[in-house]
Amino acid sequence: MSCAIHRFLVQPADAGIVGSVDGGKLLEWIDKVAYAAAAQWSGRYCVTAYVGNIHLDRPIAVGELVELHANLVHTGRTSMHILVTVYSTDPTRVKPVQSAQCLTIFVAVDDDRRTVEVPQWVPSTILEQQRSRQARVRISVRKHIEDAMAGQSYTSAGTAPSATLRFLAAPSDINWGGRVHGGRTMHWIDEAAYVCGAGWAEQHVLASYFGGIRFYRPIAIGDVVEITARLIHTGPRSMHISVHVTSADNQTDEPALAAHGLAVVVALDDDGKARPVRAWQPVTAEDHDLDAHARHLIELRSSAEPFTSVSATSAGIEPSYFRVPAHTA
Repeated sequence: MSCAIHRFLVQPADAGIVGSVDGGKLLEWIDKVAYAAAAQWSGRYCVTAYVGNIHLDRPIAVGELVELHANLVHTGRTSMHILVTVYSTDPTRVKPVQSAQCLTIFVAVDDDRRTVEVPQWVPSTILEQQRSRQARVRISVRKHIEDAMAGQSYTSAGTAPSATLRFLAAPSDINWGGRVHGGRTMHWIDEAAYVCGAGWAEQHVLASYFGGIRFYRPIAIGDVVEITARLIHTGPRSMHISVHVTSADNQTDEPALAAHGLAVVVALDDDGKARPVRAWQPVTAEDHDLDAHARHLIELRSSAEPFTSVSATSAGIEPSYFRVPAHTA
């Protein structure tokens, strides 16, 4: 089985505005460990194609020990479906806590960036068989989510709050293949969602969910990147924000869609719990369509069966780094 594990301590520079690791930084970590697993299995350079539902179960604080496990759960002809599980804990404690879990899809490419076939993976253990089945089921769910997101219009007819970030892609943003890596793009998506959500909530917010992040084209150094985040639905304690990323060569004026995703952010009270937010009321027909679209995505997400945890099939097994030898007398 293809598996990659990254372990490290959270540094002060990893913390976001609210003092803990934000969703964008976590997505960067997930992208890197998933790439390692995909490249290891395929023996090729790989690019991020899709990042599925990711729920941030608990905030990760500075000084915590983090371990990310990336496991292959399904292969297509050219694609690899990688399940990443994030564990974290205070280093003075033994028991880790799952902080997030996310399915990512990578595609293997050759030197000309054309897709190439990958070795086919066959599950052997009970856990692998269960996760493989769950990954296959999600293919149709993901297709429904992609179609639903692609079929929406975002025009000036909408009245919802929005925020736009605009900048040049810098050399520090690139990956090993010379393009902006998927994790960096997802960090930008998180930042734009933060600006939009904080503006509506009138306080700091934190992402609690990302879904349906699809990558359409690579972003090169020097490209003009524009990220637009738009509020499309509010729940009692959440803000659903659709984010579009476009890029264009700075010598032209023809931006094209590079990525698209959905973020759900929450405002926190003094105890770190999600507090109620004021409701956004749709006004135009486009507003109502997008609000209904957000509700439809909630229904689609709920139909996806959670991936089987390691503990469900192997009692007592924990991430390798967190195991402590038994004390001897």
